[in-house]
Amino acid sequence: MTIDEMIDGILDREGRYVNHPSDPGGATNWGITQRVARANGYQGDMRTLPKATAREIYRREYIEKPGFLPIAEIDPLVAEEVIDSGVNAGQARAGLWFQQALNVLNRRGQDYADIGEDGKVGKQSIAAFQALRRKRGEQGARRLMLRALNGLQFAHYFNLAKGGTKFEDFMVGWVDSRVGAIG
Repeated sequence: MTIDEMIDGILDREGRYVNHPSDPGGATNWGITQRVARANGYQGDMRTLPKATAREIYRREYIEKPGFLPIAEIDPLVAEEVIDSGVNAGQARAGLWFQQALNVLNRRGQDYADIGEDGKVGKQSIAAFQALRRKRGEQGARRLMLRALNGLQFAHYFNLAKGGTKFEDFMVGWVDSRVGAIG
């Protein structure tokens, strides 16, 4: 799977213009919030945000800047999950989940050393992911990472929605189209 194919999947899941009153992101098109669009130079009406502009923003802000490109070079499915989580829950949070999953899958340091958990995917995070793959094999590491990442993602959404908060409006959609949707 290529980066462009990953972005196509995100665009399909995110869809076109919405401005839901319960969504703190406000006006959004192709999954790009107005704040992010403005920060990336787009000044037009969010209803007419070009798909090509959204694609550029996804590549730069949600793949390259948070350091997710090396994950894609190693395992596109794990990368797609991390990138999609970054789109929906924030890039730093997705990077943190990647690091947390790696740390709890290393059997208390028996398989590889713990890494820092700062949400910034760098050389240590990538080395730990490669070590997990050497220990568990490509398929085994992918399965473990996808399950761990989906568990963390679900817990995040659950904690946002519990207690009848405005985020409960989105829980069915999150579980249906985000948790477990990759892989």
